[in-house]
Amino acid sequence: MMKLNLTVILSLLIASTFAQPQKKVEVLTLGSFHFAFHNLDLIKTTKDDQIDVLDPKYQKEIEDIVARIAKFKPTVIAIEEDPEKQAKYDSLYNQYLQGHYNLKRGEEEQIGFRIAKMMHLKRLNCVNAWGTDYEALNKVLEGKDTMENKKFMNYFNQCADTLKRYFPKPIFKTKGIKAELIQKNDPQNIKSDLGTYLIGIFKYETTDNKFFGPDFVTGWWFNRNLRIFRNIQKLNTTPADRVLVIFGAGHMTLLNSFFDASPEYQLLKVNDYLQ
Repeated sequence: MMKLNLTVILSLLIASTFAQPQKKVEVLTLGSFHFAFHNLDLIKTTKDDQIDVLDPKYQKEIEDIVARIAKFKPTVIAIEEDPEKQAKYDSLYNQYLQGHYNLKRGEEEQIGFRIAKMMHLKRLNCVNAWGTDYEALNKVLEGKDTMENKKFMNYFNQCADTLKRYFPKPIFKTKGIKAELIQKNDPQNIKSDLGTYLIGIFKYETTDNKFFGPDFVTGWWFNRNLRIFRNIQKLNTTPADRVLVIFGAGHMTLLNSFFDASPEYQLLKVNDYLQ
C-alpha cells in the first residue's frame, strides 16, 4: 500500500512539474534602416535623401536611442552579419572596448556596440544567413538561359505591381532617426511590408513553371529568414537571457512572426522602449 502511494505521489509531482508554464526567453527586435546606406536592398536611398549618422546632431540622437533600448538590459545581442565574420566583429568590438576604434556608420556598431559595452557583454553575435533557391530555378537565376534571365530581371524591376508596394517615404531626414525607427517597427507597417513580398515577382511565371515566383520568394526571403531564426536558436540561450536582435526592418515581417509564434521566445515591443 505504501509503495502504491509513493508511486501515485511521484506521478503527481512529475505531472505538476510539466504542467508549470516554462519561462520563455525575452526578445526585443529592432528593425532599422541601414545607417551606412550601402543600397544593397530592394529599397534604394538616393544620395540627396541620405543622412550622415556621424554628424553630431545624429550622434546625440543615437545616444538617446541607445539609452532607451538599453533599458531592456539585453544579455545577448544578434546582428545582421554573416557568422563567417564573427572573428572580425569580435576584434572590432574588443578594440572599441579598449578605446582604439571609432565606430563606423553601420547600425550594428552605432547601436549594437554601444549597448553591448553598456551591458558589459563580451561579444555581439553574427547571425545573418542567405536563402537557398530550388535547383530548378538556377537556369534562370544564374543566367544560364540569358533570355529568361533578362525577362525575369525586367519583371523584377518593372512589374505592374510597383505602385502597390509598401515603400513609405523615409522621415529620418525631416523628423529624426528615432521617428524613423518607430515608424518602421509599427506592427501595421511591418504587416504592410510583408505584403510587398506577395505581389510583383511573386506572380512571375515561366512556360515550364507557373509557380516560379512563389518558388523564388520562398528561397530569397522566407528560407533566408528561417535560417536567420535558426542561427538565433543556436545561440543556446537560457530563460534568464534577454536577446536584442538588430536587423534591417524588412526582416521583421517574418522574424517577429517566428518569435511571436515560438514556444521558446516571448517577443516584446521595441516601440514601448523608443516612445
